[in-house]
Amino acid sequence: MINVIATIKTAPGRRAAVLEAFAELLPAVHAEEGCIAYAPTIDVAADIDRLPPAEDDVIVMVEQWESLDHLKAHLAADHMNTFRGKVQDDIVSTTLRVTEPA
Repeated sequence: MINVIATIKTAPGRRAAVLEAFAELLPAVHAEEGCIAYAPTIDVAADIDRLPPAEDDVIVMVEQWESLDHLKAHLAADHMNTFRGKVQDDIVSTTLRVTEPA
């Protein structure tokens, strides 16, 4: 199993639109072979020392896949290409971190 943390910076004021697009996408991703978990999350204003302030224009995708090959198939899936085209003007940057249990 692998874990993926995808940090998505949206254009100012566009996070809600991207979250709506994710809501439409979720059933297709959850149906993919190898998908264990795939969920968009947003920052919580937690008021905890050493925690950076919550960011209004960030979405953090929390994902689990059975294998790296399943993740690669997900990234190349037609519904992902359609999704990227739909939100391309709303997203400023995306970073991925792939981890495995230690």
